[in-house]
Amino acid sequence: MSSSSSSHSPSPCADSRNPSPHPPPPAGLRPGPSPSRRRCHDVFWLVLFLLHLLLFGGILALAGLNRFRIADRFNITPYLQHGHPNTTSTAAAPPAAGAPEPATPGPVVTVSKHKAQPSELTETYWKYYGAAGGVGAALAWAWLAAAAGKRDGGRVVMRAAVHSLTAYLAVVSVLCFWGKHFFWGVALAVGAALHFLYVMSVIDRFPFTMLVLQKAVRMVWELPDVMRVAYAFVLVMLCWMALWSFGVSGIVAMEIPNRGQWWLVLALSVSLFWMGAILSNTVHVIVSGMVFLVLIHGGQAAASMPPKPLRKSLQYAVTTSFGSICYGSLFTAAIRTLRWEIRGIRSKIGNNECLLCCVDFFFHIVETLVRFFNKYAYVQIAVNGQSFNRSARDAWELFQSTGVEALIAYDCSGAVLLMCTILGGLITGTCTGVWTYYTQSDKAIIVGSTSMLIGMILVGLTVVVVESAVTSIYICYAEDPLLIQRWDPEFFEQMSETLHQRLQYRSSRVRQILNGRLDHLPSTSSI
Repeated sequence: MSSSSSSHSPSPCADSRNPSPHPPPPAGLRPGPSPSRRRCHDVFWLVLFLLHLLLFGGILALAGLNRFRIADRFNITPYLQHGHPNTTSTAAAPPAAGAPEPATPGPVVTVSKHKAQPSELTETYWKYYGAAGGVGAALAWAWLAAAAGKRDGGRVVMRAAVHSLTAYLAVVSVLCFWGKHFFWGVALAVGAALHFLYVMSVIDRFPFTMLVLQKAVRMVWELPDVMRVAYAFVLVMLCWMALWSFGVSGIVAMEIPNRGQWWLVLALSVSLFWMGAILSNTVHVIVSGMVFLVLIHGGQAAASMPPKPLRKSLQYAVTTSFGSICYGSLFTAAIRTLRWEIRGIRSKIGNNECLLCCVDFFFHIVETLVRFFNKYAYVQIAVNGQSFNRSARDAWELFQSTGVEALIAYDCSGAVLLMCTILGGLITGTCTGVWTYYTQSDKAIIVGSTSMLIGMILVGLTVVVVESAVTSIYICYAEDPLLIQRWDPEFFEQMSETLHQRLQYRSSRVRQILNGRLDHLPSTSSI
C-alpha cells in the first residue's frame, strides 16, 4: 500500500520504504491514524465499566470472605435476614415473684431457623466453580484447536452445532425431570424443540453457511497469532472468574430469605456476562484488524505488511477503542439474537395480515436498533478508530447501499457459532450440576446454571475468533470485492453468484407483495 499524502497523517499500516505492489485500498477501509493520534471514544462507558469493576469486585470479595473458613465472619447475615418471618426474638423473661430484679435488661437476641450449616462455607461451593472453570477452559481450547487448527475445521463447527445441540438439550431435559426439577426440564425440552424447528427452517442455507465458515476458518488457520490471543484471553477471563466464583460461592453458602440468593447471583451473572462480552469483543477487534491487514495487503507474507501487526491491533483494542468496546458489549448480543428470532417468525407467517403487520412493526424497531448496534461495527473500530455508533451506522449503510445485507441475512454462520457457545455452556453446566446434585442436591440448579454461564463465556472467547473472520470478510467484500477476489477467486465467484440470486429473490418478493396489495385496493371510477 502506498504511503499517505502530505495532507494526511501517516498510516500505521503503511511503510514508505516498502511500497505495495497492489493498488491502494478504498477510502472507507484505509487504516486510521496512529495510536498517538487516535482519539478515545465513548469514554463514559469506559469509566462506567471501571466503576463496575471496583463495585462488583468489592461485593464479591466481601461475600466470599464472609463465609471463608468461618461462618458469617462479618456478621452480615442478620441484616440480610431482617424481617424474615421465621426468626424469633427472645428477651429476658420477667422475674418471678420474690426473685431479685436484674440490674439491666438483657439484650435482644435474634435466632434464625435458617442458619446455614457449619459445612456450608465458601470453600464448600468454590470447588464446583473451579471445576466449571476448568471444564469450560478445556472445551474452549479444544474447540479452537479442532475448528480453527485445520483447514477443514468448518465441518467440525457445523456438525457440533447442528447435530449435537438438539440431542444434548433433550438429554439434559430428561435429567432435570429425573431430578424432579420440572420447570427446567420443560424449559430445556422447549429449547430442544425450538432449535430443531429453527434448523429445519434454515436447512437450505447451510451449504452457503458451510462455505463461509470454511473460508473464515482458513483465514484463522493462516494467522496462528490470533489463536494465541484467544488462548491468552481465556486465561485473563479465568482470573476474573476466580474472584467471581469466590464471591458467588459465599452467597450460595448463605441462607437469604425471599430467594435473595437468586437475585444477588442474577445481578452478578449480568456483571460476568458484560465482562465476558467485553473480552470477546476485544478479541473481535484484534482479529478483525489482523484479517483486514491480510486482505488489504494480499497476504501475511507481503512486503507491504507493517511490522508487528498483532501488537498494533492489541494496542488499538485496549487503549483508544476500549470505551467503544465497553459500550457495544452491553447491547449487540441481545439485539442480534432478537433480530434472528424476529426474522425467523416473519419468514414463516403466511397470509395473516394482522399478525404480519404486528411482526413487521417489531421487525422495523429491531432493524433500527441493528443500525446502531451490530457486530460489524467492531471491524470499523479496528480499522478507523471511530466511535461505536458511528462505526455501526457506517457499516450498515455500506451493506444497504451495496446489497450485501441480503447476503448477510441469508448466512447463518452467526447462529451456528452461537449454537457452539450454548453447547459448550450446557456441557460445563451439566458436569458441574451432576456433581453438585450428588453432594449438595438442593444447590444443584443454582450452581449448574451459573456454571453454564461460565462455560458459555469461555467457549465464546474462542468462537469469536472465527466470527471475527466472517465479519471482516463481509466488510471487505462490501468495500472492495477485488480484495476477496485477490485472496480467493473461487470464493469470490461463489459469493457474487449467491448475492445475485438473493437480490433477484428479494426483487421478485417485493413485486409479489406490491401486486397483492394493489389487488386489494378498491376500484374507483375514472374521472
